[in-house]
Amino acid sequence: MSFDDDPGRGGGDPADDRFSTLGGTRQTRTRLPEGTGDPYGSTRRPQRGSRSLVMAVGVVVLLVAAIAFANRGGDSGSSTDGQSPKKPDAQSTAPSGTKPVGGKQGGIASGFAQTEQGAQSAAVNYLVALGSDGMYNTGRRHEIVATVYAPDVAAARQGDLDRAYSGKDFLTRVGLNPDGTAPAGQAFISRFNPVGSKADKFDGATATVSVWYSALFGLAGEGSKNPVSESWFTNTFQLKWTGGDWKITDFTQKDGPAPVGRDQAAAPAKDMSDAVEQYGGFTYAR
Repeated sequence: MSFDDDPGRGGGDPADDRFSTLGGTRQTRTRLPEGTGDPYGSTRRPQRGSRSLVMAVGVVVLLVAAIAFANRGGDSGSSTDGQSPKKPDAQSTAPSGTKPVGGKQGGIASGFAQTEQGAQSAAVNYLVALGSDGMYNTGRRHEIVATVYAPDVAAARQGDLDRAYSGKDFLTRVGLNPDGTAPAGQAFISRFNPVGSKADKFDGATATVSVWYSALFGLAGEGSKNPVSESWFTNTFQLKWTGGDWKITDFTQKDGPAPVGRDQAAAPAKDMSDAVEQYGGFTYAR
């Protein structure tokens, strides 16, 4: 993810990732409170200067850049095999009634059905794992990669991701300690929140699934130079049926579509960190 699983794709140096705005997206604006204290305070704060804006943009861009470096190849804007994506019907986002999978591997849902619906469920659950803060911990990252990627590509992906996520300069600019942990008094937040999915292609043995989602990324706490922000992306996963389950062979990412932001005050840092700790994730099924 960094779907971040690596989040964007493109290749090359992580600093050259195409996510050219905050968090690698065209982030919508939200009115933030004033004040020199908590970046999530309750009073309005003045418009940040150009230097602060550039720094914030540069820091968050690195999140998805790491994943782009680790998942080289493919154009995020291209369709597969020259085929037009299948147009979803009016009920494409309605619950199917099928129960979520009961199995888990490496703490991630597994045992998806060899159906179009099963492929979508796999893509969405894998996206969440790849966008989690676990990708910044070496042991947990290895577990995630081994679980979501096909065996014939997992080793290569793991090596690329280790180089991307373990780089001292990268971690420092994101605001983390050299071991990938948050500074004292701050909470690191990295969470992908799927909004919907669709199968662009399915033949029983392979599938192409696109997932639209919002991403929360940043540090919540006093003195944070990278407060938690929201970004929007669409990832398109290439999956294949192997070992009795769907696994990722490749994926691409593009920005948006991003909605217009409402005029809401940003939450205090403590409320933000508490929410992420208290509200657990889901096992996603169509």
